Amino acid sequence: MLQAETARVVDDNMNDVPADGATMGEIVLRGNNVMLGYYKDPDATAEAFAGGWFHTGDLGVMHPDGYIQLKDRAKDIIISGGENISTVEVEQAIMAHAAVIDVAVVGVPDEKWGERPKAFVILKDGQTATADDIIAHTRSLLAGYKVPRDIVFPLELPRTSTGKILKFELRASETTRS
Repeated sequence: MLQAETARVVDDNMNDVPADGATMGEIVLRGNNVMLGYYKDPDATAEAFAGGWFHTGDLGVMHPDGYIQLKDRAKDIIISGGENISTVEVEQAIMAHAAVIDVAVVGVPDEKWGERPKAFVILKDGQTATADDIIAHTRSLLAGYKVPRDIVFPLELPRTSTGKILKFELRASETTRS
């Protein structure tokens, strides 16, 4: 867009990450089409515009051709034993199971690892699958530390009026159980 500068993918020090399609960083934006700030909240505005760029909270990678691929939201990344786990990657692996129609993955507290993934899976009408089936399927697609140990099958997932899954509600329900 003419009124926008190029989006960047940066590390914690605002340095551009390598355009290798693998190094993850936060996506930042600048231009006339970016908001001026948060209404009557100068502290949140200062945080969102640290370094003169708007911090989206989205994590992604930059490919050699300049294409930015979204990977996850920063607040949704699970840190387990020092390893970052993308909830989107785990969700995509679970969605590849033929019986699954919808899924949400969140980080839940773990005494040994700090956090670990937990999956909330909705099955297609007329389909059956057990937690062990989903785990075995996911284990064939992901590194072992990314595979959810716990799979639950709720009747529905909490959503906004526009259909977005409310992961913060799933996380909150899990931290109150611990």
